[in-house]
Amino acid sequence: MEPIHIMELTCQELAERLKTNYGKGMHHAQALLREIIRHGNRDFHTADEFMRSPKLTRLLSRDLVLPEPEITRIVSEEGTVKFAMKLACGSEVESVVIPMRNHNTLCLSCQVGCRMGCRFCETGHMGFVRNLTPGEMAAQVFAARFIVKKNIKNIVFMGMGEPLDNFDAVRRAIVILSDQRGFDIARSHITVSTAGLVSGIDALGRSGLNVHLAVSLNASNDRIRESLMPVAFRHSMEDIRQALFRFPLGNRGLFLIGYVLIPGLNDSEEQALELAEYLKPLPVRVNVIPLNKTSAFNRETASDDDVHRFASYLEKQGVFVVKRWSRGSRLQAGCGQLGNADGASRVQDL
Repeated sequence: MEPIHIMELTCQELAERLKTNYGKGMHHAQALLREIIRHGNRDFHTADEFMRSPKLTRLLSRDLVLPEPEITRIVSEEGTVKFAMKLACGSEVESVVIPMRNHNTLCLSCQVGCRMGCRFCETGHMGFVRNLTPGEMAAQVFAARFIVKKNIKNIVFMGMGEPLDNFDAVRRAIVILSDQRGFDIARSHITVSTAGLVSGIDALGRSGLNVHLAVSLNASNDRIRESLMPVAFRHSMEDIRQALFRFPLGNRGLFLIGYVLIPGLNDSEEQALELAEYLKPLPVRVNVIPLNKTSAFNRETASDDDVHRFASYLEKQGVFVVKRWSRGSRLQAGCGQLGNADGASRVQDL
């Protein structure tokens, strides 16, 4: 009998497997997801539905693949928690739980390493190792909830890797994570970030997933962007803007634009005005993020005054700006820092 990987199935798909294999259906599928995915109870056989069906329980104990994420490291700073999960292949991926006012957001990884090679990004310096499966992405949510013990309401695909470079698996993960009878993460609380893969933006727009889209722009023109992000040689800023015009924004309201502020490179008033002009036709929120230091990009980070100043230039042009202060940078858990295991190991484990 083929194993049943519960982390890789929606409730409907699980019910179909149970019906085909054991003559059972939705009732037991919902019970499995309730116990395992909703409550973190891998001893599902203690639930009434399975105590009353001992034969089914024996068969499921043989065939069901339970979530058993191997967490190798957990570090914390001022409420921000980074954890590393070891994969079956031996590689590790890192995820970050970010505390918000009334809930927690999980910054989730979709690849080991990354092909994009952004100069300021630790993951980019790793190079690409492999894509994660939908089940490996879902396992990060399971680990955050039941090992790290944080209530996760929001998911941002902003960890290690480029989500639109692993689009099919990310799309599948979103379907699984948003199943109301399983992980129950509302799609309105899911954000997919990209370095600017135009074909991926178009594919996400056609998918009907209705999630938020974030674009890591980090520059006001192609010349600066090419110096920071190799993907800019493939997709110009105008290519990206045209893809955003095509994107069915719907009731999601606006695009999220990431702008890593690097003193002396992309932080002048002139560049702010150029960025505002570029964004003018689009409904956007610009997240201004001070540069986090990484092992291979030795530039000074932006001060609070730098962030306030640059944001004020944009706001005077009518741009909606949110200033994002770095969280977890000492843990190497900030934007662009994931993949630096040495940096994390210097911090006291929980």
